[in-house]
Amino acid sequence: MTTTTADQLTASDRCDRCGAQAYVRVTLESGQLYFCAHHGRALTPAMTEIALEILDESDRLHATSSPDAR
Repeated sequence: MTTTTADQLTASDRCDRCGAQAYVRVTLESGQLYFCAHHGRALTPAMTEIALEILDESDRLHATSSPDAR
């Protein structure tokens, strides 16, 4: 299992559990699963044994924009 930051997720990527914006992508041999930060935190530990790759961008939720970015 590999954790990577390549191929950033976009706003059109949606959680397979609830439909919220996805911040976690789990790549399995059979395909990919997308999760919001909440479901990613809950389900990723169980996926680590079978995942080929896990992309976790949930830290983007805590990123702050600078005042000059307005």
